[in-house]
Amino acid sequence: RTNSLSPGAPERYRIYKHLQPSHIIPSTIRPAKRFQMENPAFEKSKDDPPLYEETPFSSNGYGNGDHRSVRPSVVSAFGHDTLDRVPNIDFYRNAGSVSGHRAIRPSLQELHEVFEKVSDRQTQHNKDNGGVVKFGWIKGVLVRCMLNIWGVMLFIRLSWVFGQAGSGLGIIIIILSMVVTTLTCLSMSAICTNGVVRGGGAYYLISRSLGPEFGGSIGLIFAFANAVAVAMYVVGFSETVVDLLKVNDAIMVDEVNDIRIVGCITVVLLLGISVAGMEWEAKAQIALLVILLLAIANVFVGTFIDQYKRFNVFTAASIMAENFTPNFRDGETFFSVFAIFFPAATGILAGANISGDLKDPQGAIPIGTLLAIFITGITYLGIALCATVVRDATGNLNDTITPGAKCNFSVACNFGYDFSICRTTKCQYGLMNNFQVMTMVSGFGPLITAGTFSATISSALASLVSAPKVFQALCKDNIYKALHFFAKGHGKNNEPIRGYVLTFVIAVAFILIAELNIIAPIISNFFLASYALINFSCFHASYAKSPGWRPAYKYYNMWLSLFGAVLCCAVMFVINWWAALLTYAIEMFLYIYVTVKKPDVNWGSSTQAVTFVNAVNNALTLSGVDDHVKNFRPQCIVLTGTPKTRPALLDLAHSITKNYGLCITSLTAAMEQNQMWLNQQKRKAFYAAVASDNFREGAESLLQASGLGRLRPNTVILGFKRDWKTVYTANVQEYVGVLHDAFDFEYGIVMLRISQGLDISHILEAEGTQEQWRGCLWSSRREENTFLKDPENYHKKHTPLKVLLEYNKLWHFTMEVPHSSDVAKINQRLVEASSQFKRKQGKGTIDVWWLYDDGGLTLLLPYILTTRKKWRECKLRIFIAGQPGHLEQDKEEMQSLLKKFRIKCTDITVIADFNIRPSSENWKLFEDMIEPYRLHEGSKDTAQAEALRKEHPWKITDAELDRFEDKTSLQLRLNELLQESSRAAKLIIVSMPIARKGSVSDHLYMAWLEALTKNVPPTLLVRGNHKSVLTFYS
Repeated sequence: RTNSLSPGAPERYRIYKHLQPSHIIPSTIRPAKRFQMENPAFEKSKDDPPLYEETPFSSNGYGNGDHRSVRPSVVSAFGHDTLDRVPNIDFYRNAGSVSGHRAIRPSLQELHEVFEKVSDRQTQHNKDNGGVVKFGWIKGVLVRCMLNIWGVMLFIRLSWVFGQAGSGLGIIIIILSMVVTTLTCLSMSAICTNGVVRGGGAYYLISRSLGPEFGGSIGLIFAFANAVAVAMYVVGFSETVVDLLKVNDAIMVDEVNDIRIVGCITVVLLLGISVAGMEWEAKAQIALLVILLLAIANVFVGTFIDQYKRFNVFTAASIMAENFTPNFRDGETFFSVFAIFFPAATGILAGANISGDLKDPQGAIPIGTLLAIFITGITYLGIALCATVVRDATGNLNDTITPGAKCNFSVACNFGYDFSICRTTKCQYGLMNNFQVMTMVSGFGPLITAGTFSATISSALASLVSAPKVFQALCKDNIYKALHFFAKGHGKNNEPIRGYVLTFVIAVAFILIAELNIIAPIISNFFLASYALINFSCFHASYAKSPGWRPAYKYYNMWLSLFGAVLCCAVMFVINWWAALLTYAIEMFLYIYVTVKKPDVNWGSSTQAVTFVNAVNNALTLSGVDDHVKNFRPQCIVLTGTPKTRPALLDLAHSITKNYGLCITSLTAAMEQNQMWLNQQKRKAFYAAVASDNFREGAESLLQASGLGRLRPNTVILGFKRDWKTVYTANVQEYVGVLHDAFDFEYGIVMLRISQGLDISHILEAEGTQEQWRGCLWSSRREENTFLKDPENYHKKHTPLKVLLEYNKLWHFTMEVPHSSDVAKINQRLVEASSQFKRKQGKGTIDVWWLYDDGGLTLLLPYILTTRKKWRECKLRIFIAGQPGHLEQDKEEMQSLLKKFRIKCTDITVIADFNIRPSSENWKLFEDMIEPYRLHEGSKDTAQAEALRKEHPWKITDAELDRFEDKTSLQLRLNELLQESSRAAKLIIVSMPIARKGSVSDHLYMAWLEALTKNVPPTLLVRGNHKSVLTFYS
């Protein structure tokens, strides 16, 4: 308890955890992804839910930027002092929250363990967010979306669209576009109201809903589409400028090159506005909106002006009737015209794309986007119907009908004009020929020109801002590590300057095409692909029925979202089937790339939720199906302790199960850390831990409780207890007891023995000590060794075993007490042996000594190994026991059996001399080995012998040795045969002898296993549960 700052000051509590110095790992040698103890530290991702770390409750104990709330013992609403806290939003914030500090609630350990009172105060630090510009729903979403939708198509291409498609199909084009965008907006509204939305727009919504694979693939495509959209809008602006130059006879080079020149100059100016910051860009957007609104009003005003005031302008109902039907020319079709118009509707994501700059993205995006779609849709329909003129006109007021002549070219004849020359000669005016029709039908033509400039510039500016913002969010998530360079922001608003430059380069490249009708269809498919995934994200999240899917926006329907996704995909193909295929090919390539790279992110996507649901359903389906021998797979429970301490055991188990079986490693605590380690090592295994007083009790619990339904282990894999001769008797009894329990529960048993041993925990502990690392730093060899120059980078680039091997080379430099070179060599050999199953096994043999029929597990396991890539070059050799005089017959029977099992082997050897007595030297070694564990009751009288049995019930009696002399002899003889026939094998698999409970003492059984497997290559002792795992029936 610390002194109070003032009398009566509230007390707070601090928990102290005492650590041994050997447990403190210096930060300089920790891997980048290090594991904490019971409370892991917060992860770097700002979107991950809070985790809790176990550190002292000091005000400066949180170097990761998290804010731990003060722990005063408050009387509060409970009426007594307590560490418990009432629910508070700060406990649920993510790292880096910009709307408030993330506090850390008391952990379960804090409330449950012994604590000590302290009573000092901790001041809360308020993060200064001053100067950051945030927008509301009108300025940030509505205005931005309307400006982007009222783009280049409004004044330049809308008249051409209605000229080609006619009023009827033109209305359908606008309505179809509105249906696609409205459905997408409904889905987007549901997604963005299902939690806090950060910067990144469509990429953020898709990636947090469907996961990094979909988000990463569509993020690049969407950012690229926005960059190309800049070029589209700038080219539209440039076309208008060049038309003015043409009217005033001021063409600089030619029309195409003038578009390129004007476009490049324009995009440079827009880049300057964007780089100046969001505040300047927002001010420019407001000014452009005012001009655009005046221009739109000007079109409607022009509708009520006398129709003869403007040459070639006719607004009569007869003209509208003639223009109602389509008149596609120059190879255009409904869908090609739709493809050119549709980019006008793609501005619906302009507000969502700057979601990180909105005050309340959840509330602003739905209302602002939906209102923008409605207003702009009505505007497009109104202008298109009001600005109705004939499709072809000469522009000459003197082209009137000659008296007495017939005129039937178009409805213009009804108004006294004869434009029949347009039938043979391409005219310059009319809906089909002149992109500046809106200027002619308006009340004041120059205002339409200004409106065209405003519409194109505002849309280009919005896209120029959106593309870098989306790209920056993608790069910040580090899904594509090569692009992380573009994640850096500048200034108070974290402006993506590097992204602006990249967008500028892409835009200039497409501006050089200088043809609006070519650029527009390119981005249509990209935007439609984004819309399809937004709709699918909403459907998928609803379908998963995850408790975390609780959108505040309720006006959506999962099936409507699915329909929207299908509609977007269908429109993609009808617009341009090869472009759609190309879009999906690019998306699939990026999806596969991200899937293979497996970015270290976890956003709680609906994909995870559906995977869980499917896993549960499949497990339930399996539970209703009886096991069949043809579908038998070794489902292994591997008793590794901490998995990284016995890598050879884990690697061999992984080779057996691979991706096709169940593998569970177990027995120690720190479950999450060990599971994470398995995932990092790409070991497809589950980690299970139990709390128990000893090894046998823990293993017994696992054997009974592991698995779910049919997904239950059927085989136990463990290592040979190499130190059985030096440990306490209770340890040996526990180890052998686990084998007995496994047989009792009808498990198969696989025991691995490597002569160098399996356990490398002492090397791992040595590597982690602070004293050893300092010794390395002080070593005179540090300038010569890359491991010492940059240890953290060495950890990232090499496997843990490689690091251990390098560490062992420095062993005698790093220990406080010098070790002999023999110890270093032993440790190096141990590390090398532990990694042998990671490597590809060269040409060699797997020798299978199938001595007892255990159901076929002894034969099935080596066959499975030979199907793995690492063991593919190894051939099977089968050794069996036979009776003298029947060797050939026994061999033929085994050949026939293997043929029926469809298991190939290079050789079958029948051995008949198992009953030959082993050499006297081996007997002597065996007797010396068991001497410390013998009772020697035969040399004592009855009373003394009985007393010895009661005092040492675990020891080997003379009667037991006599009773099992033949079995002892068999193990010794079998070892001689193994050394004689299988010394060069890559792996030996031998039928495991069984010790009958209550008859064979534990130490005698361990002596059998020791004698059987000594001085031979890596050996697997295998015993199935005597239920068939092989069959030759179809």
